[in-house]
Amino acid sequence: MSREEANLFFRLVARRYERASLIITSNKSFIDWGEVFGDQVLATAILDRLLHHSHTINIKGESFRLKEKRRAGLIDKLAGPDSGPNSQNGTPRG
Repeated sequence: MSREEANLFFRLVARRYERASLIITSNKSFIDWGEVFGDQVLATAILDRLLHHSHTINIKGESFRLKEKRRAGLIDKLAGPDSGPNSQNGTPRG
């Protein structure tokens, strides 16, 4: 994410903070957000506003899309939940 995009996202979160609801989904843990935004301080400020008054739901396990691909035979049955086209764990077919 570019610095400008990260700053725009912060502005969105800051404007909605304590004024309106916001639902965000991510496949990254909070620890990784500094890397995602390219700025640990900015990520901390975003998380501070997002997590104050929030309800977080942590869903673990294999994604439904990956399960469907495995069921359709597009990914090896032995591949783990981290498999994908750039992973060493599975061999995509097709």
